[in-house]
Amino acid sequence: MLAYILAIAAAVGVVALTALLFRISKKGSDDAAPDGPSAGHAGAMLSALFLLVFAIAIIVPWTTADTARQNTQAESQAAVDAYWSASGLPGTAPDTVRAGLRDYVSFVVRDEWPVLEQGRLDPVGSERLDSLRTRVTQLKVGDDAAKDAKDAVLEHIATLSAARAQRGVDAAATPPKGVLILSIVTGLVVIVFPFLAGARPRGLAILPLVAMAAMLGFGVYLTWDISHVFAGPLAVGPEAFKGALREFARIAGGV
Repeated sequence: MLAYILAIAAAVGVVALTALLFRISKKGSDDAAPDGPSAGHAGAMLSALFLLVFAIAIIVPWTTADTARQNTQAESQAAVDAYWSASGLPGTAPDTVRAGLRDYVSFVVRDEWPVLEQGRLDPVGSERLDSLRTRVTQLKVGDDAAKDAKDAVLEHIATLSAARAQRGVDAAATPPKGVLILSIVTGLVVIVFPFLAGARPRGLAILPLVAMAAMLGFGVYLTWDISHVFAGPLAVGPEAFKGALREFARIAGGV
């Protein structure tokens, strides 16, 4: 924080020093007009800064949401692959493993997704997945086919677990706090800048300023509203896991 304050102070100091040197050397001319070069330059730069920060505040959550959506697809596909591979396990193991996979995916859809909106995973889901992995690991297999099936199931469960961990990271991911704060600050400065520059819009002249303020306010709110991957307008839903449940039913019906 101290470094940021020093950087701001240094920039303000450069402006003050430059103004003082030009006044001493009697270079240039006074510029007090609201539409003068100083106000025009500052206004353009402030608008550019706001657009830059606003773009970052939009693009980062959008990219994170897209990545999270792909990750949920990978996690659900790993569950489906494990469901398929379980058919090669001996005895009653296929039914046991498949029941565990259905329970896990159903839990994610029904119970865990609301928790994701709060930016975290439900630890019960991790416990269920660990329990399923333990049961498969402890299976006694005789022939090579059963051993290959066991290894395949464990590999898919490992992929499922890794994708779940990444989903937890996605749930906790938010844009840097400084970006949201800077979006608000620059948005406010852009709105009041004409008044700071000395303009006093009246009548119909103030309508464009009001419209701009409304749009900026909506834009700044939007950057906050989409800051969480599993909540808000860009929220990633459990559609991939619902699709996995349908695939489970299809596989079970065909076996």
